[in-house]
Amino acid sequence: MKFNDVSPGFSTAQAARLTGLSARQLDHWDRKGFVKPSLEAARGYGSRRRYSFADVVRLRVAARLRAAGVGLARIQRCAEALERLGGEAGDLGGVRLLVTGSSVLWARSDREVVDLLKEGQLVLVFSLGDAVEETAGAVARLTRESSPEGASQLQGRGKQLF
Repeated sequence: MKFNDVSPGFSTAQAARLTGLSARQLDHWDRKGFVKPSLEAARGYGSRRRYSFADVVRLRVAARLRAAGVGLARIQRCAEALERLGGEAGDLGGVRLLVTGSSVLWARSDREVVDLLKEGQLVLVFSLGDAVEETAGAVARLTRESSPEGASQLQGRGKQLF
């Protein structure tokens, strides 16, 4: 689904309602350059802001990170790292963030995680279940090869066990 199909944009009041943030927080974040409305920026007192769907998603994520105790400066660094590492707006649905203590990690796939606050340091992830299954398979092969009939078959083919 394309973001443009969802809505032509959201007012500050709608964005506040959708994100759980106050209009005052949205105003503050806009003035600080933290999350700016991409469709229509404020142009003085009483002017309207228009947020895109992607803006609202970013605001919701920022609000969740903020509620988890992550400071605005660190959230900003995460957003910058995501953009630098290829976090396109259209790919937001596939992004998974993990907050662990002082780290914010981006799970790019089931096998790799990137620490967004440490210059995009890659952390490899592997399943212990996979290691257990691989080891069990190797043990089964070794057992077959070590059995008397398995050993005679191997010797008949000229192979040695070790």
